[in-house]
Amino acid sequence: MRVKVPDTEMYAYPDISVVCGKAILKDDHMDTLLNPVVIFEVLSPSTESYDRVAKFAHYRRLATLKSYVLVSQEAPMIDRYDRGDDGQWVLSDCWGVDSSLQIPSLGISIPLAKVYENVDLPPDHLSRQPWAKSD
Repeated sequence: MRVKVPDTEMYAYPDISVVCGKAILKDDHMDTLLNPVVIFEVLSPSTESYDRVAKFAHYRRLATLKSYVLVSQEAPMIDRYDRGDDGQWVLSDCWGVDSSLQIPSLGISIPLAKVYENVDLPPDHLSRQPWAKSD
């Protein structure tokens, strides 16, 4: 579903958007969400920079947004940004198929083994940070 950031007039199609409670839609077409609580973007080499910087700058203007989650296609690695009570965004990351993604704003935990279950990853990327040297 398309998401609109009213403050910047930006429209985007996140890979996943989550609403808690009733969805607020822009118009009668019922195709534009105004109140996501969590947005997920799956990173690709061609869009990673835009998703991390420019798109996130727009999404941060959504008063309802509590978490922004960036999922790597290259390795079992997920970055999660959470808006604190003071309005500041805090980065948490998890990596390796043995870890789990915690999403406090939803009260859930998702095992990375499930997220990457059908993704063909190099064996040396399964349980360590991809930039770490192997033994």
